[in-house]
Order: sequence, then structure tokens, then C-alpha cells
Amino acid sequence: MKKFKSKKKSFNVKILFYIFIFLLSFNATIKLCLGRDGDNKEFLISMLLDDMLENENIIVSSLSAKLSEPKEMIYSSLNKIVNKDNLSVFSNIEDDDFDYENEKTNYIEDPNPINVEEPIVYIYNSHQTEEYSSSNPLDYSVKPNVMIASYVMKEYMNDNGIPAIVETANIKDYLTSNGLKYNKSYVASKYYIEQALNKYSSIKYLIDIHRDSATIDKTLYEQDGKSYARILFVVGMEHEGYESNLNLATTLNEKIKEKYPGISRGISKKSGSNVNGIYNQDMSENAMLIEIGGVDNEIEQVYNTINAISEIIVDYIKEQNNG
Repeated sequence: MKKFKSKKKSFNVKILFYIFIFLLSFNATIKLCLGRDGDNKEFLISMLLDDMLENENIIVSSLSAKLSEPKEMIYSSLNKIVNKDNLSVFSNIEDDDFDYENEKTNYIEDPNPINVEEPIVYIYNSHQTEEYSSSNPLDYSVKPNVMIASYVMKEYMNDNGIPAIVETANIKDYLTSNGLKYNKSYVASKYYIEQALNKYSSIKYLIDIHRDSATIDKTLYEQDGKSYARILFVVGMEHEGYESNLNLATTLNEKIKEKYPGISRGISKKSGSNVNGIYNQDMSENAMLIEIGGVDNEIEQVYNTINAISEIIVDYIKEQNNG
């Protein structure tokens, strides 16, 4: 009888130990993965936990999963409530995540393609379908996204004497054909940057246009009766030569603040765990990543901002190239 009690006690201690380790690992993984879109991810995690408790789907046997593979452990602990490959909330452990599958917009072809033989500026979107509000789509009959912002910037620059092109290859198609997950969008955009640089030796400036996940209280600015989508410069700090990109962002930011005070939200310097830290800015000393507006901004506000910052960038480029 004593021998039986001893085994039972040992077994209970082992189970408690595994549960303790699991809870610590689960908590640490959640904190590790909150990253840039913390509020949305906390909400998702809360829903997952509620489902787990309601359905009693936490399985003790899943505690044997490898602690070095948090996705596998969480997937097992959820008893396959969700698809393992769709745990995008945890994907930014490796890189900044972006899920094309859940975006409502699609790739948009250039509505006004022109031939530019020696472009100085190469504009692209690592995340091509980051979308804006569709409440006022103006002359475009599609749900507006950052590709439209790129096309508008290209037109402004070409109309004002700075030859510019937009990357029109479909990033999603590249990822799919190469078996890459959506958080590898910077791998795809790097491929096309390399192609563009090889084709056009004239390219001096790289501009990656994004849309932030911030809400309207942070991304809307009004001046002289006009509404603008506020911008944020993002600089990766984890590559050699980042100083030149930081100096460029700082210079442009100061010029924008001087002429259009309030439009810029400043500069976000990215380094450390759970962020990209490079953003392909190691490809050029004149590389920029600009977040234009957020999820609630209307495309008209984006237009106004594009015209404002394009004016500043055009003037800067002309200064650097002696007019």
C-alpha cells in the first residue's frame, strides 16, 4: 500500500511540474510575440484562452512538446483548435509578420504606366496590400491600399523632374511560388530590389511605402482645412552603414516638420528581438521605409500626404544633385 501511494505522489508531482513549466513557457512566448501590434495580438490571445477554458481543450500530454518550438507547443495545447500554419500571431519571432491571406485588398496594377529609362527613385511595397479605409475611394474603383500610394508618389515625382518607377511584381505570387510564408515579404522585396539595381544603375534612392496599424487618433492631422495621413520613418539599426539611412530620415523629417508641422510622427529606430532590424536598408545608403497613415485613414488623406512628402523628397534630391 505504501509503495502504491509513493508512485501516485511521484506521478502527481511530475504532472504539476510539467504544468508549471508549460505555463511559464506559454506566458513567456506570449510576451515575446506581442511585438508591434500588441493590442490586436492580446485580443486574439484572450479569445484563444477563453476557447481553451470553455472547451477544456488543454491536454496534459502536449507538455512533451519541444520547448524550443513554441508554435508546436501552443498548437498542441490548443488541441488543434486552430490551424498550425495560421498562428500568425507568433510569426514575428523570426521576422515582422504580415498575412496577405487575411487582407481584403488585392494586388493593384499601375493605372498609369509610363516608360522611365533612367530612374533615380525606386518605389516599392514589401507589404503590397496593407489597406486604407474605403469610405472615400475617389477615382479608384478598388479598396485602396499602399500600392495606390506608391503610384501617386511616382506620378508626382515624374511630373516634377525626378524620374521614378514603382515595383509592379506581385510579392504574394513570389512568396507562393517559392514556398515562403508571408512573414518573409522582405525576402521577396529584396529579390526585386536586386533586380532593379542590376537593371538600372541610375537608381539612387529606395522608398518602401507601408501603412501603419495605428488608429486614427495617432494618424490623422489637419492643417488649413486639409486632412493628412501622418507619416512615420522606420530605420533598421542592425546593419553596417545604418547611419546614412538614419541621417537621411532625420534630414527629411526636419524638412517635413518645417514646412508641414504635425504631419510627421518622427523616426522609429528598430533593433533588438522580434523585429527585422534591417528592412533591406542595407541595399542602399539612401533607403527609406515610410509608414503613411493607418488603418482608418481615407485615401484622400493619403493623397494629401503623398503630395506633401513627395515635394520635400523631390526638393531634397534636386539639392543633392545640384538642381
